[in-house]
Parts: sequence; C-alpha cells; structure tokens
Amino acid sequence: MKIWVDADACPGAVKEVIFRAAERRRVETVLVANHAVPVPPSPWIRALKVADGFDVADNAIVAAVAANDLVVTADIPLAAEVLAKGAHALNPRGEVYDDDTIRQKRAMRDFMDTMRSSGVHSGGPPPFGARDKKAFADAFDRLLARYA
Repeated sequence: MKIWVDADACPGAVKEVIFRAAERRRVETVLVANHAVPVPPSPWIRALKVADGFDVADNAIVAAVAANDLVVTADIPLAAEVLAKGAHALNPRGEVYDDDTIRQKRAMRDFMDTMRSSGVHSGGPPPFGARDKKAFADAFDRLLARYA
C-alpha cells in the first residue's frame, strides 16, 4: 500500500496525522500539489510538485495510484476515479468513500454545482476542527490496520 495525498487543500492537522503514521508504519507516502508542500525529512514521505492547471494534481494521482493504495482527498471526482482503480479513498474529515457513498456524494456535488451556477449561495463546509481531526485519525488508522 502507498498513501497518496491530494495536498492542495489538505488541512495541516491531517498532514501531521499522515506523517506520524507513515513513519510509524513505514508506508510510502506522496503528497501531490501544484505548489511546494513542506514535508518532514523521511525515507517514507515525499512531495510531488506538478504543473499548475485544473486537475493536474488529480490526474497525476489517478495515473500513479494502484489497487489497494489509499488516497486522501475531499475531491469527489478524484475519489470516484481511484475507487474505480481498486484503491481506497478517505476524506480529510474521516469519511471513507466506497462505491455506494461515492455515487451519492457525486449526485449531491453535481446538484450543488448546478445551484451555485444558478446564483444560489450555499456557503461552504464548516471550519475544520478537533472533532474532524479525530474522525480522520480514527478512520485512517482503521484503514492502515486493515490494508497496510
């Protein structure tokens, strides 16, 4: 198993959890972004800087991910693509995506996109907090214990 992180919008608290787990479990971890992402010195953790552009980081992850890898992302289309390749996907708030939930999430995302494009402002997700970090850490540990 390799861990892939869609690092462009990943909260720092989630990265810290990932870094500690990568070191503890000795799991290769790659943070992918279109800007420089600081990572601790480690043989297990590296950053991959990709070119600027729409979905460039997502496309790099999809191209490299393999079955049973784990991708940390809040991006619904990216999660759907990695699930289709047999990988696992986890939201930074601790929600494990699977074939059933991804269809529901994609439908809701498309609906909200339609609403926004018609002028309805829905706000965004609530601020990331300690409860979210704990939910992520718990789900992340369960996935690593099961698949790593």
